[in-house]
Amino acid sequence: MAQATVDTGPDLKIVVIDDDPTGSQTVHGCPLLLRWDTETLAAGLAHPSPLLFVLANTRALAPAAAAERVREICRALRPALGQALASGRIGGWLVVSRGDSTLRGHFPLEVEVINEELGPFDATLLVPAFLEGGRTTVDGVHRLHGQPVHESPFARDGLFAYATSFLPDWVEQKSAGRLPASAVDRIGWRELEQGGSPLLRHLARLQGNVCVAVDGASVQQLAALAAAVHTLIVSGGAPLKARPRRFLFQSAASLIQALAGLPPQPLAPAALAALRRRRGERPLPGLVLVGSHVPLADRQLERLLAEPGCVGVELEVAKVQRLLEGPEPALLLASLELAWGRRLADVLAGGRTPVLFTSRGEARCRHAGERRALGLALAGLMARLAAALAPGLGYLISKGGITTQTLLADGFRLGSVSLMGQILPGLSLVVPLAAGCGERPGAAVARLPIITFPGNLGDKETLVLAWHAMEKASPVGQRSGPGARQLQDPSG
Repeated sequence: MAQATVDTGPDLKIVVIDDDPTGSQTVHGCPLLLRWDTETLAAGLAHPSPLLFVLANTRALAPAAAAERVREICRALRPALGQALASGRIGGWLVVSRGDSTLRGHFPLEVEVINEELGPFDATLLVPAFLEGGRTTVDGVHRLHGQPVHESPFARDGLFAYATSFLPDWVEQKSAGRLPASAVDRIGWRELEQGGSPLLRHLARLQGNVCVAVDGASVQQLAALAAAVHTLIVSGGAPLKARPRRFLFQSAASLIQALAGLPPQPLAPAALAALRRRRGERPLPGLVLVGSHVPLADRQLERLLAEPGCVGVELEVAKVQRLLEGPEPALLLASLELAWGRRLADVLAGGRTPVLFTSRGEARCRHAGERRALGLALAGLMARLAAALAPGLGYLISKGGITTQTLLADGFRLGSVSLMGQILPGLSLVVPLAAGCGERPGAAVARLPIITFPGNLGDKETLVLAWHAMEKASPVGQRSGPGARQLQDPSG
């Protein structure tokens, strides 16, 4: 089939409420907001990119707290969208709730809150395909590299477990039966490949915020869906003489690129790696954080620690857990933090890359709340250690969604970051540049390249490949082309 093209219409803004900071892994050139106050949202909506990401980090929260955060974002977003429409800065908008391509997260809770606050919508389209990561949906069954995803370790997540890969059944399970599988509509791959009027008519029939499970196994299929959606939103359904439709999306990252229709990223991976900060002619060293504890992350960490240029520094989870349960945890943790900080500094002084990682495996916790509190405490500890080292770093690789969000928002206290592109498929590089969104970052982190590495991405070699890419970045003057100039260390 010929690939459908997307006309994004007059300044259509695609607002993505992302449940962790890694969902922008197929796009580039847009702001990622870590705050959602009026000023920050207004600046984000004024950005020339058709995309605006709001990093809600709800996957790290309990259900009630996640719902409250999404509600808070929507209530701040509604007037900001109204003002942007009235001023002509945007010509329209649609909302995507970006979730995990391995089906972990607060579904359908988050899209239900969005519907309450920004709806009503005609349908919620469930599109978990993430082609760059080998996640496809065929005949309603979601797969990871061909394997039904419920057979993978991700389905046994301590907080978001599930027992089926057939999306209508998954919707019924996740909604505790409120949304029965029989009520879930479907758009299959054959319908997507046919495209055209049949697909338009199907979408135009939807009403009452019906849930629709959508296949996705190729770029062409997702492009056909995006083109049909734009026809019914931007063109007001003109081919069918129907009213404009309102769609909400629960999707992984691939659909976002299809909806935005962005050109190839302007910076090639080698040019992204060349953003490594330097002091004069000397490249500054890197730091790797690994907070994710899924089995894939374990294999990637083991492979990285086998590299002679890397030295592991382990955050002992059991020790941290004991301190959190005892008297004066803050005081005792501060002492440990100093010791870990010295070890990291010693590795850097020795000319090697420190790899700060949490003990492997899931800790034994009495309940979900304790598990979340422990995860946030560990992420906060890693973020503070990284922030203390930031002035002397040339780059940073952060693996794990909660780890990365905490690093950016709490460790570096950033209001937004600029997404430069992908250094490897699905692996984004962001920079805390002042881009009209949030406050200007301090010199310690200004222009520091940060690779945001999802816990579930790649194979056992991917973390090593990312580290090698940053370590082997060409020196100043040896790379040509726009954006290839090395970023100088602001302190020297």
